[in-house]
Amino acid sequence: MPPKWVHFPLSGPFFDYINNQVQKLQHTAVMTTTRAAFVVALILRSIYGGMHIVAKGAFDEGMSTSVFVLYRHAIGVLFLLPVAFVLERKTSPALSFKVSLKLFVHALYGISGSINIYSIGLSYASATSSSAISNVLPVVAFFLAVLLRTESLNMKRFQGIVKVTGVVFCFAGVIVLAFYQGPEMKSFNHHRLLHHTSNSHVTVTVHSVRTWLLGIFLMTLGTICWAFWTVLQGPMLDAYPSKLLNTTLQIVFATIQCFFIALVVERDFSRWKLKLDISLIAVLYSGILVTAIGYYMQIWVIDNSGPVFLAMTMPITLLVTIVLCSLLGEAVTLGSILGGVVMVGGLYCVLWAKKTEQVDISKEQMAAPVQETEV
Repeated sequence: MPPKWVHFPLSGPFFDYINNQVQKLQHTAVMTTTRAAFVVALILRSIYGGMHIVAKGAFDEGMSTSVFVLYRHAIGVLFLLPVAFVLERKTSPALSFKVSLKLFVHALYGISGSINIYSIGLSYASATSSSAISNVLPVVAFFLAVLLRTESLNMKRFQGIVKVTGVVFCFAGVIVLAFYQGPEMKSFNHHRLLHHTSNSHVTVTVHSVRTWLLGIFLMTLGTICWAFWTVLQGPMLDAYPSKLLNTTLQIVFATIQCFFIALVVERDFSRWKLKLDISLIAVLYSGILVTAIGYYMQIWVIDNSGPVFLAMTMPITLLVTIVLCSLLGEAVTLGSILGGVVMVGGLYCVLWAKKTEQVDISKEQMAAPVQETEV
């Protein structure tokens, strides 16, 4: 957390000098923390940008989406369980059957369900469209929070109108992404480094033309499920306040659920084998960097700079994905870029409105006691 401000109540030249020096040190500490948070957020968004590309590459090479999701969470569990055991074994709250059941259901729709749906959609679309749709998550979460009445929306305020405008922009971006692919942008590399078969580019292109709309729909549906999980994560933390164990248990439950989903969806066990290719890289990358390490990075940024700051860095994922796709020779369509820009605009509309509304409310609350005293 940022350091608390210290002020010496004594007056005089000496104490004024001490106060000034302390404030300078505190300002430097806050600025250092902010820079560190931005660096960590930049690394985190770069990790997610890479995940969209390696996962898409694995799916294009024939890896089963359900098997990928299973292995990804299994590796995440292998990393999270020892850490949770060491850090929380003495301080963890008691786990009742009722709370366990809630965590199981929460993991079913919010983790295993949403990521399986999203992965199928990614296999039908592109890495760029996937990273673009991820910008809708905070806006969809806000929209669901309004419906559940955990978030306020005052249309009499200018900020309320901007919030609605941001939501409309995000859904408009999804529509652009779904119905307009546009020409394929030129990349820096004309050879697809993640695909080794000679006809992979033709196969993927024809496949994406036929199922692009379905892919966008499934990724949007997966994002809605994930946003619903995000909104209800607050009540879940109230029921079981240990953040680390809460998330670890949900990932354990999600891994078990993904195992049975994979058994039903993928009955050809030859596709369960991992080869020394992009599939193995995608599983290790997503399991270690995204599921395990990425979680701690998100918690650190939120604790130091808040959730709004973390949400504001989400467009970096889209930029990283576009750059990496260009370097690796992956397809980047004009429609993905335009749709992403519209969604980013909607995201910042909602974030700006929430931030300014909080500032205005704080000013009104501070001014209220003063007005009562004057009367």
